[in-house]
Amino acid sequence: MTARPLRRLVGWSLLLMIAAMAAGERRRDPLTQAEIDQVRDASWEPQQRLGLYMKFARARLVALEQMRNDPKTKDRAAQTHDKLDDFLLIYDELNDNVDTYLNRKDDIRKPLKLIIEADTEFQAKLRALKDAADIPAEEVKTYEFTLSNAIDTLDSSAEEHRQLLADMEEAAKHKKK
Repeated sequence: MTARPLRRLVGWSLLLMIAAMAAGERRRDPLTQAEIDQVRDASWEPQQRLGLYMKFARARLVALEQMRNDPKTKDRAAQTHDKLDDFLLIYDELNDNVDTYLNRKDDIRKPLKLIIEADTEFQAKLRALKDAADIPAEEVKTYEFTLSNAIDTLDSSAEEHRQLLADMEEAAKHKKK
């Protein structure tokens, strides 16, 4: 084998190894094993399952606040980013479950009312983080995109949740007649 084909073979081998390593990397699950077990045990009962996702999302925001208020926290910017990302992944899963229940034509008015209340709470907490004046600009840059994404997702989801509830309430009125 001459040098040129050998270099090409080595180059392709390295490229394949890098691709295999990248494919092998998985995003970590934002839920703990205990939380995964709770979701599994809730089966597909909308009230329970959606309640768990709200509880887990709320816990991530509480942990974020606690971490940010702890003066001993190391690498606050990266931890803020990771906790916001975990919150967003859990909140997206909550929305996926809402969509699933809608597709199954389940009556989820009761849990939707709780979700709407949680949306308001979550929006306030995220806006407070965004509006905090005492955070250095360099730190904010680390998680700014994730925070903006979380706020945008919450804003649009909150509106969708309110509209869904209104539509379901209207459909329930017509069903009774």
